[in-house]
Amino acid sequence: MSEGVAVRLEDVSFSYGEQAFSFDVAFPETTITAVLGPSGSGKSTLLNLVAGFETPRRGRILIGDDDVTMLPPSARAVSMIFQENNLFAHLDVAANVGLGISPALRLTVADREKIADALARTGLAGKEKRLPRELSGGERQRVALARALVRNRPVLLLDEPFASLGPALRDEMLDLTISVQKERGMTTLLVTHHPEDARRAAQRIVFLENGVVAAQDEAHLFFAEKSPEAFRRYVGSEQRPAQSR
Repeated sequence: MSEGVAVRLEDVSFSYGEQAFSFDVAFPETTITAVLGPSGSGKSTLLNLVAGFETPRRGRILIGDDDVTMLPPSARAVSMIFQENNLFAHLDVAANVGLGISPALRLTVADREKIADALARTGLAGKEKRLPRELSGGERQRVALARALVRNRPVLLLDEPFASLGPALRDEMLDLTISVQKERGMTTLLVTHHPEDARRAAQRIVFLENGVVAAQDEAHLFFAEKSPEAFRRYVGSEQRPAQSR
């Protein structure tokens, strides 16, 4: 098992055209941190910087004690799950999961046992030979989660992976993610538009606004009477955290 490690962005600057982002933030090891904020605030950009899909103009990105700022995604100790789940339509469930171990699908007996274990853990036992088109949206996201499990990386990045699911199914997938994270101890960054997702799953919240970290703290404090002002503006007066159950 790969135990989680801390993730830090130290004085990191990045820009898309005229849109500038500046992140100085740490994510504690073995913790689920929800990353919230309005559209365009930099949530996916932050994850892409950690994953290596973007390179900062300035600053350092550290995973554990390793400076990974200039490393390609394949050299970083992270797994990432996207909203689109990135499954290959022509490959069955087992093969899609196996890509997490070997992009060429050169799999040993031990590898196939690991795939079977991950499929069982994510509720997909018996569906190994199905193609993605034969699965529901929730099942496709379970395949993506199983693939992340077999990669066995200490950091898991989730970029709104359950956004297209209905409320009940989204809660089910969040609960599965929480359970898996507790078992594996992965440091998990969860990007979401839904404050209730953060309340349900996260120990900490990082709230982004206008490309910077506007607030960060333990999750329960965001839902207390004196929650951060930026967060209160985001959820709206009719959904003030102090009035939540």
